[in-house]
Amino acid sequence: MSTIGQFNKYVMHSYGRYDLVMDKGAHETATDEDGKEYIDFGSGIGTNSLGYCNDDWVNAVCEQVHKIQHTSNYYYTKVQADFAKSLCETAGYTNMFFGNSGAEANECAIKIARKYSFDKYGKGRHKIITLVNSFHGRTLCTLSATGQDVFHNYFFPFVEGFVNVEANNIADLREKLDDTVCAVMFEYIQGEGGVMALEKDFVDEIFKLCAEKDVLTIADEVQTGVGRSGKLLCGEHFGHKADLTTLAKGLAGGLPIGVCLSGEKCANVFTPGTHGSTFGGNPICCAGGLAVLNKVTFTGFLDEVTKKGEYFREKLLKIPEVKSVSGIGLMIGIELKSKNAGEVVKAALDKGLLLLTAKTKVRLLPPLTISYEEIDKGLTILEELFK
Repeated sequence: MSTIGQFNKYVMHSYGRYDLVMDKGAHETATDEDGKEYIDFGSGIGTNSLGYCNDDWVNAVCEQVHKIQHTSNYYYTKVQADFAKSLCETAGYTNMFFGNSGAEANECAIKIARKYSFDKYGKGRHKIITLVNSFHGRTLCTLSATGQDVFHNYFFPFVEGFVNVEANNIADLREKLDDTVCAVMFEYIQGEGGVMALEKDFVDEIFKLCAEKDVLTIADEVQTGVGRSGKLLCGEHFGHKADLTTLAKGLAGGLPIGVCLSGEKCANVFTPGTHGSTFGGNPICCAGGLAVLNKVTFTGFLDEVTKKGEYFREKLLKIPEVKSVSGIGLMIGIELKSKNAGEVVKAALDKGLLLLTAKTKVRLLPPLTISYEEIDKGLTILEELFK
């Protein structure tokens, strides 16, 4: 039986998969089980931030594997403490909670916001505003928070207490941010929603109104964080730091992790027993996270991410089929004039290029370490497909 046949027999069909069996990878190139190579413009949906098997990352992870692979959170590990210190100090936050995914990180932020408000104001101030076209995860709670009707099906009843505001609509925000709201949750760039960046005036208004009403700000940086935008946190482009920021995807370079960073205001909301995770803060994942953080914060690294993003945009906008390019840094959405994005992604596989979609757009989330040579090779393939 083929790998795909075996897989489909024993694994639930909850994904629309392509007929590609990944076998190995090096740097920014993946190889399938037949030996065919693929330039990766998707990095596992923005997760392989340093590409495949980066030497420093591999050494850090393997060294930790030889020490200890797991311990419960009744105990401490130095690698967890080192990673927490480095990430908090670099990002400018007071402390954090460790989980295993972006959805868990967002769920954690939701719980902190509601408990903060309950502790201070009592019941009845539990609503959380999220944005139309947002995406916050696949758990029942984070699906409920997601502002896309397409996800609000099958799994009834959904979690109550979420109110959607139209992105960039300040009047709508002002109208709905009343005394029943404890937090506003948003992505600076709506990734699954089409790689659409929020307008700065709208972000400014979120922070202004929330400060006036003691409503928490929650920045979902699961996809935008850890250098993806050319800054460690995308909020730096907007001149703001949320009360709570969630990270996952590229944070540990391909290992499962999610964190919720908290400023001083919410740092002591959780008390023993109010939240937990068996695998959260796993030593191996923390070792991978430290390797990623050391690389991303190295002098000049993020400047290069910005330059590569600009290079992509300059090249893409010269292609006749490209109508517009959205996003910031190496988070790129390509609006096409006539082609179907899904069909382009499928056709690209035959040519040795891995792409993503975001609604009707082709989406690019290449490894932050991608070379200009690989960018050029990938764009040459893409241009041929567009023709």
